[in-house]
Amino acid sequence: MTESHPLEITYEDHATVTELLDVIQFCLEDISLNFDRWDEPYTRGPGLYIAIVSGRSLRDYADAMGDNHWPIEKSRHVLDDITDFYETAKEVASSQDGAVVISVDGVVQRQMVRFRDLSTDHSHEQRENTSLEYAEWMGSRHMSALDTSVRSAVVTTITLSAENGRVTIFRNGKFIAQTRDELSAEWRVHAND
Repeated sequence: MTESHPLEITYEDHATVTELLDVIQFCLEDISLNFDRWDEPYTRGPGLYIAIVSGRSLRDYADAMGDNHWPIEKSRHVLDDITDFYETAKEVASSQDGAVVISVDGVVQRQMVRFRDLSTDHSHEQRENTSLEYAEWMGSRHMSALDTSVRSAVVTTITLSAENGRVTIFRNGKFIAQTRDELSAEWRVHAND
């Protein structure tokens, strides 16, 4: 695991949020592992940006991404049918742009969004005492996810890189990034024992 910053993601008092994050992370890792063209030149793989948010409104720092929508008729709630969520996430990762917003109770919002940069936001809706350090490999999706992770209404953000299949979890301005080779490595090692 490529740990750029210490990150402890535990929600002992919030079992639903822990399960939600586990399911989303597993789905993004599986999408990455099942795309077999990462090594081909000029190939763009599936990419996804998800924000898990509390019940507060995002309108002060997020804008609609035009016609980019999560098809809620296929999957409206992450934990109701994980297979439907996975298949929909796979479809969206290959066809849509913007961040998918999911509330802490697992409900997926239809409209995908663009989160505004912290430097242009004067709403003061961010956590105190957070300093951000961007990694060299970060593109705009990852930088936005890191910025967004310090917003007070945002619990966690998670990305799947369309460039190389890396899955990264962001929380409070810190992150853990796993390259495609590291995804599910713990399970593969144990399976070979």
